[in-house]
Amino acid sequence: MKTILSIQSHVVYGHVGNSAAVFPMQRMGMNVWPVHTVQFSNHTQYGDWEGDALPGRMIGSLVDGLERRGQLARCDAILSGYLGEPEQADEVLAVVRRVKEANPRAVYLCDPVMGHPGKGCFVKPGIRDRMVAHMPGVADVMTPNHFELEMLTGSTVSTLDEAVAACRALLARGPGIILVKHLALIDKPADRFDMLAVSHDEVWLGSRPLYPFPSQPAGVGDLTSGVFLASLLGGMTLRAAFEHTLSAVDRVLHQTHLCDSRELELIRAQDRIAAPDCHYPALDLSARFYPEG
Repeated sequence: MKTILSIQSHVVYGHVGNSAAVFPMQRMGMNVWPVHTVQFSNHTQYGDWEGDALPGRMIGSLVDGLERRGQLARCDAILSGYLGEPEQADEVLAVVRRVKEANPRAVYLCDPVMGHPGKGCFVKPGIRDRMVAHMPGVADVMTPNHFELEMLTGSTVSTLDEAVAACRALLARGPGIILVKHLALIDKPADRFDMLAVSHDEVWLGSRPLYPFPSQPAGVGDLTSGVFLASLLGGMTLRAAFEHTLSAVDRVLHQTHLCDSRELELIRAQDRIAAPDCHYPALDLSARFYPEG
């Protein structure tokens, strides 16, 4: 059984951050150790909430406890998401180093949560600066959305060619895989949701339906990153992990839409997270962008 240390936000009510990712990863057979960067009553799109950020030093302290139990060598992957304070980014980087010293095969997936197309940047400047400057050099996998891909690379992405070029520029800084979990190209149909997966020799483009919610549910990106990491740790190829993620996330959103729910229906859709009853095949664009391969 693979073990994931998941460092991201948590809400008491609803599903974002760890509340969106931990259960799906467990449902896919992963052992998950959650560390909450913030604990809120509900996600911030409601307009008001209670709770606060965890002091940055506490992340390292919690990992100290795991180390005293002799558990860091059992950690197969670290997943980081939303950070509430700039110091938490420094702590995450230190934790990644510690885990990789204990288990050199451990994988670090950085979900560089900074903002969203149409909403702009919603994290503190210090978090954004650290995310852009330091995380790509440490991460094995990164899962930005369209807006975050532009922020990480300092580029404007409007076309598929520009998206792949931005991913390859980010790969050159350290990661082995980039999953663009929300690709909003200028010519995309309004009822389609696109994602892109790029490695040093593969390019995959995938699409699923975009359901007509009055307001799109929060936490979809967190769910996506968790399912993708669990798929990779489970031994899937990049293509299989990408297609499983597309299909599993679609099943959650389909169930959420059927229930007319504002929050992700993870429990109702749990069987389809592990074994989706639909399949969205990815388009192989590797030869177009890596003709030498």
